[in-house]
Amino acid sequence: MNVFLRPGGLYISDEPAVVSTILGSCVSVTIYIGRLRKGGICHALLPKRLTGDDAGTFRYVDSAISYMLRKFDTRGIKKKEMEVKLIGGADVFDHVDRQTKSVGRQNMEAAMKILENEHLNLSLSDVGGSLGRKIYFYTDTGRVLLQRIKRIDGTAL
Repeated sequence: MNVFLRPGGLYISDEPAVVSTILGSCVSVTIYIGRLRKGGICHALLPKRLTGDDAGTFRYVDSAISYMLRKFDTRGIKKKEMEVKLIGGADVFDHVDRQTKSVGRQNMEAAMKILENEHLNLSLSDVGGSLGRKIYFYTDTGRVLLQRIKRIDGTAL
C-alpha cells in the first residue's frame, strides 16, 4: 500500500506500507519496531502546540511524537526497541531576522530535545540545510529513502 502523508499528518502501520511525504521546514520522525516489522511517521509543521489548541495536534512536533510514543507503549513496545529517524527542518524561506531561529531550526531542535528527553537514540538524522526533501518510509523494514528537492530555477525549494 502507498500512502502520501500530508503536512500535519501521522501514520502508524498495521500492514506494510510505503509512506511518502515532502518536507521543507517541517520535520518527520519515523519510528520502526523490527520485532513487529511495523512503524510510524509524522509530518509536523511547528515545534510546539499552543495551550488550548486541540485542532490538528499532529501539526506540532511535541504532540505528534508524544502521540506515537503513547500508541507504541499501549502495544507493549519498549523505547529500547525503537529505531528512530529525524528528517527535515530546512531553512527554505528567506530568514530576514537573524536574531530569531527559523521555523526549520525550531522544529529540528524541538524534535531533538524530545527524543533526548525520552531517551531515544537516533539511527539517522538528516536535518537543516536549505533544500527540501522528499522521503519514502517503508513501514515493514524501517528503511527511509531520501531525495533532495530544488526549485525549477535551480535554487533551493
